[in-house]
Amino acid sequence: MKNFLLSFLIVVAAFAAGRYLFPAEEVTPTMIDVVSRSPAPNRANDAEKSLVTSSETSYTPEEERTIRLFERASPSVCFITTKAMRRSFWSYGEVESGSGSGFTWDREGHIITNFHVINGANTSSIAVTLSNGKTYNARVVGFEKEKDLAVLKIDAPARELQPIDVGSSQNIRVGQSVYAIGNPFGLDQTLTTGVVSALDREIRSQAGVPIKGAIQTDAAINPGNSGGPLLDSNGQLIGVNTSIYSPSGASAGIGFSIPVDVVRYVVNDVIRYGEVRRPVLGADLRQVARMEGLIVVTVDEGGGAAGAGLRGLSRDARGSLILGDVLVGINGNPIRSNSDLYLELEKYQPGQVVKLNIVRGDRRASLDARLGSSVDN
Repeated sequence: MKNFLLSFLIVVAAFAAGRYLFPAEEVTPTMIDVVSRSPAPNRANDAEKSLVTSSETSYTPEEERTIRLFERASPSVCFITTKAMRRSFWSYGEVESGSGSGFTWDREGHIITNFHVINGANTSSIAVTLSNGKTYNARVVGFEKEKDLAVLKIDAPARELQPIDVGSSQNIRVGQSVYAIGNPFGLDQTLTTGVVSALDREIRSQAGVPIKGAIQTDAAINPGNSGGPLLDSNGQLIGVNTSIYSPSGASAGIGFSIPVDVVRYVVNDVIRYGEVRRPVLGADLRQVARMEGLIVVTVDEGGGAAGAGLRGLSRDARGSLILGDVLVGINGNPIRSNSDLYLELEKYQPGQVVKLNIVRGDRRASLDARLGSSVDN
């Protein structure tokens, strides 16, 4: 009993000492008011604020320019599909034969694309789908297969047509940025970027004649990009994408575009005449192995060559062929093949007078000839 009382007194003394040494903090009405008015943490607001912050995206100045360029130019680009008649063992009818890209030239509804996009198609089954998703039947106004270009026309309201901004190919420099918009593999409104890799390349057209002055680019160009625009950093048309160099058939970083200055004169002539108004000599010339220049086979009556006095092949009394003139140059520029002749005549307009450098017999001579027009032939 005595031990119990001693323990109880020790506990009471310890409690009293604690109250004396560590008094309880007094809670005042002011403190209670502050605590009651403090807002409780809002976890939902914090989560929402975090979501808004994470969704905000910033772009570099270069990205902003590219985005604006695409948004401004893409409404001019369209998707072209063609159909052709195909015969199978069981049936004969129309099937989809190909697709490609194109772009709006003016508010009259002229659409520009490659000739090879529509080549072989049923001309009444060419469809143009605009960027707004509306599809129109197109008719062929004309084409120039030597330049792999074609002009189509659709009957769409002018408000739905946004003509592309046409630039120039005069000041293109290797290394400048370029942008290609098209429909590769049927994927519409696709943008690829790159640089001009080289200039003045020579490629072969669908007609087998050279297209000189082509632009080479490393912007990815794949099947379906054909006929689409190549743009500069201002969003202006500087070329029409026409082909790629690739062992596999897909982009290998080497694509070619027809310069816009060529496109402009081809399109303007096709719209006006239905075909390109090319200068012609008015003579049939042939290349012969191991012979300098082109042999004049025949001369068209009333043509520029006939007016200049150019002579073709003839026969003697025994029926043997007599060689006529051989064209070796025009205005001093050598002509060794039909490709040379085609590219040289491209420099001139119908009605211009050129100097034909010829070999007649064992001597050289020059004749002045006025160039005719392919429209008149």
